[in-house]
Amino acid sequence: MKIGFIGTGVMGQAMAQHLLDAGHELFVFNRTKEKTDQLVTNGAIWCETPQKISQVAEIICTMVGYPKDVEEIYYGEQGIFASDLTEKLLIDFTTSTPKLAEKIAQSAKKVGAQSLDAPVSGGDLGAKNATLTIMVGGEQSAFERALPLFKQIGKTYQLHGTAGKGQHTKMANQIMIAGTMTGMTEMLVYANRANLDLEKVIETLGGGSASNWSMLNYGPRILKEDYTPGFFVKHFIKDLKIALDEAKRMKLELPATALATSLYEQLADKGFENDGTQALIKLYWPDGKK
Repeated sequence: MKIGFIGTGVMGQAMAQHLLDAGHELFVFNRTKEKTDQLVTNGAIWCETPQKISQVAEIICTMVGYPKDVEEIYYGEQGIFASDLTEKLLIDFTTSTPKLAEKIAQSAKKVGAQSLDAPVSGGDLGAKNATLTIMVGGEQSAFERALPLFKQIGKTYQLHGTAGKGQHTKMANQIMIAGTMTGMTEMLVYANRANLDLEKVIETLGGGSASNWSMLNYGPRILKEDYTPGFFVKHFIKDLKIALDEAKRMKLELPATALATSLYEQLADKGFENDGTQALIKLYWPDGKK
């Protein structure tokens, strides 16, 4: 199958590599060309623009940073919609806005194509291990068409409804993660002040009802002072703001999520926007150490 992949950052590169390993003919584009070098070395074909990708690929996947990037890649002068997309499938793995997902779906339908909003969760490890959770919005027929690809990059994949529902599900996911990240951080700060062995605490809590993905995956990284991004602070802030905007539109108040957003904004203001989300601990341990 001819697949285009646009956006080969921390997660996109690993996802694209799995598709290449599965035997697909892979066409790649990234604004920073060097980030596609390894994929090209492994057999992928570089294309100069998203438009070039959409001309040659049957399925076009996108995995970029912000809604504005999605807008540009799809609707820009040399974007995806600048090509004939008849009978093609567009899959946006970016965490973006439900409204933009609906817009892309409407545009795709007008030109005889299908689209799915399919944001993912699992971070860099999930991408590398092909264990991502994929939250999908769109038509059933498009979902079934994309299933072989989802199985090659993820472990859990489910259609949640029409266009935009994948993004709404991802917002629910990020709201949950906001709570586990702040909880994990305060747990470590408390346990450290109580002079407990933090490795033992993580091991113990991991065996009980307090166990969660954030603690088991990010806790050990914090103890090793590893703040490399499995998921960027700046991208988490973007996600949480989308969640809060959607909540406001639905006349909901989410005070815990608002507080988490504020804490991460403080972290970014201190210059840690390009660290991983586990860097939240630096608000309490400024140099990253206990």
